[in-house]
Amino acid sequence: MQPVTIPEGFDFTDPELYEKRLPHPEWAHLRRTEPIWWCAKEPGVDGFDDDGYWVVTKHEDVKEISRRTNEVFSTWENTAIPRFAPGTEREIVELTRLLFINQDGDEHKKYRRIISKGFTPRNIEKMRENLTAKAKDIVQTAAAKGTGDFIVDVASELPLQAIAELIGIPMEDRHQIFEWSNQMTSYDVPGKVEESQMANAMVLSYAQELATKRETDPRDDLVTKLVQADLDGEKLTSDEFGWFVVLLAVAGNETTRNATTHGMIAFLENPDQWELFKRERPATAYDEILRWASPISSFQRTATEDVEIGGVTMKKGDRAAIMYGSANFDEDVFSDPFTFNILRDPNPHLTFGGNGPHYCIGANLAKLQIELIFNAIADHMPDITSLGDSTRLRSGWLNAIQDWKVDFKCPVMH
Repeated sequence: MQPVTIPEGFDFTDPELYEKRLPHPEWAHLRRTEPIWWCAKEPGVDGFDDDGYWVVTKHEDVKEISRRTNEVFSTWENTAIPRFAPGTEREIVELTRLLFINQDGDEHKKYRRIISKGFTPRNIEKMRENLTAKAKDIVQTAAAKGTGDFIVDVASELPLQAIAELIGIPMEDRHQIFEWSNQMTSYDVPGKVEESQMANAMVLSYAQELATKRETDPRDDLVTKLVQADLDGEKLTSDEFGWFVVLLAVAGNETTRNATTHGMIAFLENPDQWELFKRERPATAYDEILRWASPISSFQRTATEDVEIGGVTMKKGDRAAIMYGSANFDEDVFSDPFTFNILRDPNPHLTFGGNGPHYCIGANLAKLQIELIFNAIADHMPDITSLGDSTRLRSGWLNAIQDWKVDFKCPVMH
């Protein structure tokens, strides 16, 4: 096996790196040479006091670790987030265990069972008609402006409105949620740690208040379903509901809007694919957008015992960063992975986390939104063009775009 030539000190969760680019050349190198690679680092630079973590780059290994979560891998131990701000106190890390993506075993199963009531395929399909109208309205409103920021005017709106409707957040509050979610994910930006923690507290407080109201004033919304006991007596407390909304503000908002933005950039960089989409609307397009975007570059798991994965022994307590951004471009699984091909089929991308107990509960809702927004863009702003490069977010685990100026090129109405 040829030696790994990743430069000394290279860190696969370095926010400064992701602010500039994705580490595709380094991921590809590791997939060829050492698919599970030890990344040494200084204790504390990422909020963890260990001296490194395993970088897992191959599709099959990411899938195996995902499948064996709760069995020999834990999210509870060090959470699913592979990087916190430098010097983050351990108690802050442990506080995020209240998010159900950071729970294991029976606790996770119970939480998931309650929440999944709102995300059944039938429930999501019921939203189609309403969200179709919302997507059309969003795109037409943006098109009428002529030019603007694609993220603010188009990509962020449908997830916000979908979540507001699903949960029962009044529409007039959705932009406050947008602002808070932006602040929550900006803790890797120098000087923004406190603002991020404050935004987290604001979302939590807002959602807890909403849950308390619904206990006494039930409505036909997800809050009411979740905070009122079902036949088995299971329900979320207002605290648990609060943390669920904190999770939705990032997982259900940030990720879908970034998939939409990366997908639109890919279409404009591959005009033949945009023409094909406008003409034929192939159902395979949405999975290719999700694969290409990989909005979460990585999550992590912690080994709860010594375990062998891909011929490498991970010791009990070792952290493993499972790199979705690498697995989704694995040459052994995807032919020509760096070609954006909306007819790609099959497309076993791991954007929703691979299989296993932590598979994304909102996958059906995300897919529906991506389908509806791209159809609305193709119908109502088919000639959209970029007005310059997009700006990437400084984050050690999100593949996110902060702003992107575009010309919506509103078609002349007849």
